[in-house]
Amino acid sequence: MIASLISEADEAAHPDLGLLDAYSSAVAGAVEAAHPAVVHIEVSGGKSPGGSGSGFFISPDGYLLTNSHVVHGASAMRVSLADGRRLGADLIGDDPDSDLAVLRVSADEISHLQLADSNAVRLGQIAIAIGSPMGFQQTVTAGIVSGLGRSLRGASGRLIDNVLQTDAALNPGNSGGPLVNTRSEVIGVNTAIIRPAQGICFAIASNTARWVAGWLIKEGRIRRSYIGVSGQNVPLLRKLVHHHRLGQETGVLVMGIEPGSPASRAGLLEGDIIIGIDGEPTPAVDALHKQLTGDLIGERAIVSFLRGVELRRHAIIPLEVPARE
Repeated sequence: MIASLISEADEAAHPDLGLLDAYSSAVAGAVEAAHPAVVHIEVSGGKSPGGSGSGFFISPDGYLLTNSHVVHGASAMRVSLADGRRLGADLIGDDPDSDLAVLRVSADEISHLQLADSNAVRLGQIAIAIGSPMGFQQTVTAGIVSGLGRSLRGASGRLIDNVLQTDAALNPGNSGGPLVNTRSEVIGVNTAIIRPAQGICFAIASNTARWVAGWLIKEGRIRRSYIGVSGQNVPLLRKLVHHHRLGQETGVLVMGIEPGSPASRAGLLEGDIIIGIDGEPTPAVDALHKQLTGDLIGERAIVSFLRGVELRRHAIIPLEVPARE
């Protein structure tokens, strides 16, 4: 009875106490569930002068995700698990174009994280970053998703589209660690910070990570075709959806075109909205990337796009993305 009265008095004096407790509980619960799957990665040898980053397990049999720039060119990698184990890791696949890589360790009793649907991520939702900034393992920062559909130029020089922006503080060493929601699901892979800015950090969307990881585990590399555009997800005008009887409400706005690229030769222009390739809809950048697989390299395809209110279809021949050492 006395404890109840004290609690009611505290709430009356501090009306935000319950709200703060709910926020703290949400973050603490997510971290408690997620942190056993997060690792610290140390690399050495090869083209790498030595360094470190973060990563996280995506399966119970030892596959883990990290950034390509953390492990690219390294000949030896060791991971430190949350329970204190320190194990050697093998590189399964490395994709500089998406700044993602998959490693594998041999161990039992491995916790792993689920990848969320990043298309369901909303502005303002809680975002929690876990990693090893500056070598401080199992460091947690929290904030919100502050931007969607960003483009970020990776170490390979290729634009990575549909990137999440967050104000959860990241520092060197956070690279490759998970950005999770309050359900401990991964919504992004932390990848970059803008050093002069305050509170602007980026994570590769989980849908992109899921697709890349699947191919790296299957083949060790990704053979990609490309058409030479950078894009952003945009809603389509409802009257155009009805007029052209489109089976989608979003498309990919062409933000830029590489000179001499397949898109340039096919006659695409900045401002066009790509809605399909070979009859398959491209409602989002992720969908466009998924369709530009090795099967389309050098093959004639039909790209459907909106130019103003007009629906157009042009022939296009995707080329292979050159392999990078």
